[in-house]
Amino acid sequence: MKDAEKRAICVGDATIELARGGDGRFALASAGDTFNTAIYLARAGQPAALATALGDDPYSDAIVALAAAEGVGIDLFVRVPGRLPALALLDAGPNGARRTHLWNDAQPARDLFELPNWSLTAAALTSARLIYFSGITLSLYSNVGLGRFLAAVELARTAGVRVAFDGNFRPAGWRGDIGRARAVYAEALKRVDIALPSYDDEALLWGDASPQATIERLQAFGIGEIVVKNGVNSATVASAGHHEAVPVPEIVTPVDSCAAGDGFNAGYLAARLAGHNLAEAAQAAHRLAGQVIRHRGAIVPRTGAAVH
Repeated sequence: MKDAEKRAICVGDATIELARGGDGRFALASAGDTFNTAIYLARAGQPAALATALGDDPYSDAIVALAAAEGVGIDLFVRVPGRLPALALLDAGPNGARRTHLWNDAQPARDLFELPNWSLTAAALTSARLIYFSGITLSLYSNVGLGRFLAAVELARTAGVRVAFDGNFRPAGWRGDIGRARAVYAEALKRVDIALPSYDDEALLWGDASPQATIERLQAFGIGEIVVKNGVNSATVASAGHHEAVPVPEIVTPVDSCAAGDGFNAGYLAARLAGHNLAEAAQAAHRLAGQVIRHRGAIVPRTGAAVH
């Protein structure tokens, strides 16, 4: 199969979101960091799928329907009878900051690589063009699941599949166990070709003093392509001894910044898969992220999410 006919497989979870609006009412939606990226990749014309596990309930049905409507492959959605997806409740915290309350301990996505026939999911990764996952993905799995997932990623890389990773560190997902998080990240980073970290996350997890420190640490793992997101302070791309700062083209006052990084990653990966160089891809990523933060919610209206 030619590369152009293969797809990006995003691995992670998809959740039900209840977000409180300005009128105090809650609106129902679906999201998840790798799910968001899969949707934006598909909108950019890049074949994409999500590997996850869901229940057999109507809310899981709605997630599957959304993915299908967006052109995201659903053949790697494993349905588990009697289980429910994670639930996230979003409202405004102090000073208007977004506050998330998450119920996900029992979600089936945690067991993706421990369910019967988990090896079918692992085998599918070897036929991808690109595998994309995040630190949130890693936080879902037990040590058994992590071992199987990372072995599958390593096997896929041996078969020529590229691997992209966003650290996306969320302390709550690791129950405050930074030592375990660092150990798991270190194992994952040995298997990564494209790193897409946010500097704030890296500073929180690793104590990096600057984006340059983040680049140097990731290069020590042998990662050849690195893009450090640094909010309104531009992004820095690094590859083969070349570093370049790619400024944000327009400073946008965000309506909702929750999926800015997911949109950035999708814009970058879509451009790279289309053959653009690192700086051009970062520019496309900035543009898509700028569109995403102009709208409330992780998935913006289709007319507002084109990648050019």
